[in-house]
Amino acid sequence: MSTDKRLPTLPEVLFVLISFTLIMFLFVVEFSLPIQLALLTTWFVIMLVGWRIGYSYKEMQDGLLKGIYDGSEAVLVLISVGALIGTWIAGGVVPSIIYYGLTIIHPSIFLLAAFIICAITSIATGTSFGSAGTAGIAMMGIGASFGLPVALVAGAVISGCYVGDKLSPLSDTTVMTASLSKVNLIDHIKSMSYVSGPAFLIAGTLFVITGYFFIDNSGDLSQAEATMTALSEYFNISWYMVIPAAVVIVLLALKMPSIPVILFGALLGSIWAFLFQGVGALESINILYAGGEINSGVEFIDNLLNRGGISFMLDVIVLILFALGVGGLMEKTGILRVICIKMLAWADNAGKTTVTTMLSGFFGNFFGGAAYVSVITASKITEENYDRLGIDRRVLSRNTEAGGTVTTPMVPWSDGGVFMATTLGVSTLTYLPFLWFNFLVIIISLLYGFTNKFIWYTESQDNNQNQDKIVN
Repeated sequence: MSTDKRLPTLPEVLFVLISFTLIMFLFVVEFSLPIQLALLTTWFVIMLVGWRIGYSYKEMQDGLLKGIYDGSEAVLVLISVGALIGTWIAGGVVPSIIYYGLTIIHPSIFLLAAFIICAITSIATGTSFGSAGTAGIAMMGIGASFGLPVALVAGAVISGCYVGDKLSPLSDTTVMTASLSKVNLIDHIKSMSYVSGPAFLIAGTLFVITGYFFIDNSGDLSQAEATMTALSEYFNISWYMVIPAAVVIVLLALKMPSIPVILFGALLGSIWAFLFQGVGALESINILYAGGEINSGVEFIDNLLNRGGISFMLDVIVLILFALGVGGLMEKTGILRVICIKMLAWADNAGKTTVTTMLSGFFGNFFGGAAYVSVITASKITEENYDRLGIDRRVLSRNTEAGGTVTTPMVPWSDGGVFMATTLGVSTLTYLPFLWFNFLVIIISLLYGFTNKFIWYTESQDNNQNQDKIVN
């Protein structure tokens, strides 16, 4: 066989994409096999095409490992958040937040409150994972105590978490997208506000309407009271239980590195478990890895709180590593490049260019399994088209987030999808219809693209500077 390498043909690309989808369906839906095995099997399908077009196994392995390396920070975050969830439950942090939340939040406005609280937490901390693993778990407990559908509550929680993941200057994906698109960070955030602002207001309104008209009366208050009783009997509930949460939020807001801050918060949870919850010294340390075990007598509280610890995240970590490997192989073998070429030939205006960017971001999540991969594919695959059409790169960065960041929790095997499902205890396809903020960001971005609203173009001036004009 010739050692000359070539780009895969369109039939070869379609073979990989169709095989990927078919393998996912057969393994997960038809045979109920672990999704990790489906992703591992996909490695060999891509390698078969890679071998056919001239790549050696060593070269493909290098691409696979690079894909894993590029997304390895997400794995470290998962490990840290797993430890934090376990100790914050055992230390009474999450139970205290649930308890006090039940006393002050009315059921009819709970969905809006959950959406806003998670949005504020994610903006302050810059992490959707950390927000879901702390405030999100607490909101799930409160919502379940009110008798609300857990999928609807998860939709409000995740929607709020991705407000900050998209807009916070502390968010790694926000910073990464601005950098990849060669746009000033603040300009990038301002550009996103044209989309995220309306999406936030509309999503908030939908949660209010749902709360007032679709939640029966004032909610199941008897269940809320039973939850409060069980929590107060099993845990020491007090205001100072939430100190670890306040410390972590403040440190993250001060732009301290997220992983050591989250691990420090997990350590505080262990200390709180020992000092205030009667947990033994060695057991409180072991909870960092193994998590704790709750027997409160209330089934849904036990289901909610029997989670956490590094070991709780091991299956998730394996899944994400395999998904990142798929993305690395597709990048190395040129499959993503072929998709790029086909899309660029079609996109000849702002609307079509918006579609290609968002599809590239979604492909990054679907085939690469991580938000980091999605913002790379969305920005790098389509950046040439923005320059060719004279569209300001602030539009590129905005569309990259719309197609990449916000679609991450929509893909069951992506890092965001797996993390949210595992942490909140609701499957991806179950909470998917309620990700109203995420869907609105996509819809509004497409609307702007095809109506040419808030699409900035660049003009060359005599002084070699660029001016912006808004086409209304």
